[in-house]
Amino acid sequence: MALEGVQLKATKEVEDFDIDDIDKILSQLTAEEIDELNGDFDPDNSFLPPSQRMKPQTSKDPTGPYKREKLLAFLEKKAKNEKDWEQMKPYVKETKGKVYERKEEPKAAIHEDETVQTEWDDILSEATEEELVDLAAVLGFHGMLNQTQYYASLESEDISHTGSFSDGGHAKAQALKMVPAEPPNNTDVEESIKQIKANDAKLKTLNLNNIKNISNERQTEIVEGLKTNTCLETLEMANVAMTDKVASVIPDVLKANKTLKVLSLESNFISGETLVEIVKAINENQVLQELRFANQKPEALGNKVEMKLLKLIEANTSLLRFGIHFEFPEPRVRIHDKIQNNNDLLRKKRLEDGSKSQS
Repeated sequence: MALEGVQLKATKEVEDFDIDDIDKILSQLTAEEIDELNGDFDPDNSFLPPSQRMKPQTSKDPTGPYKREKLLAFLEKKAKNEKDWEQMKPYVKETKGKVYERKEEPKAAIHEDETVQTEWDDILSEATEEELVDLAAVLGFHGMLNQTQYYASLESEDISHTGSFSDGGHAKAQALKMVPAEPPNNTDVEESIKQIKANDAKLKTLNLNNIKNISNERQTEIVEGLKTNTCLETLEMANVAMTDKVASVIPDVLKANKTLKVLSLESNFISGETLVEIVKAINENQVLQELRFANQKPEALGNKVEMKLLKLIEANTSLLRFGIHFEFPEPRVRIHDKIQNNNDLLRKKRLEDGSKSQS
């Protein structure tokens, strides 16, 4: 390429180049030379528009709109037809670095010549195994004793019968101690019904817990007999398979009875709605002091029932114990505080009565 009328000095310094000759130089370039010059521009030059920062990558005409399936099929076909690259070096399994080798621990050398004979050697060799166990306990060698021997030594008991060194000092479970089963409840149900109906003054507490063969009719007779009874103070009917059919009678009975102080209905089949009605009846006379209602089937009461119980218990001033499991924390905490407040009020009243009697 010949440039006429342009004088450039053969030097590397930029100051020697005449900037006014750029237009004259560009006017003498051909179209191919201008395209080649445009391809040398920096694509990050912010002074050029984006369409001019890089020359076109291809001069082919477009083949049509973009079709993804057609493009994937073409690339797959092309990949299958092309030959794989030849490996310059065949694969050989190699282990790089040092191979870990576990160091062998040096064994302690035992020198039999260095043993010292003492006067205790003959005594220990002739001692029985029971005597050695006692000696280990006295010297505090607890690692040589099993669990039973160790606790026996702490309690200053004879440990010769608790085992030997043949156990290897491992923990050993003690022999299972059989606990006798609780005696069955032999309360005469028929006789109890007669005493309730006759308002027997000797019957202060009636325990019918764990009696499974009480029919619904007999349970209803026991509950309804409390309407006219003025002597019974404690009624325990836990785990007697009581259902809502019998428990639905209890609210009317509690409204009429003013002497019952303890009512236990644990481990039965009473619903939460029936419990709400029972607590409503308790609030009328404000006499009952203890109500146990835990472990029902179903056990979960639900948030609606628990909030109803919360409002009823907060209006009660006589209840001192309330045995039940709450699922949600708000009714559990607030009812606990209310029961504690009732106990505090009773304690203050008892102190005031005591001070008045002394004066």
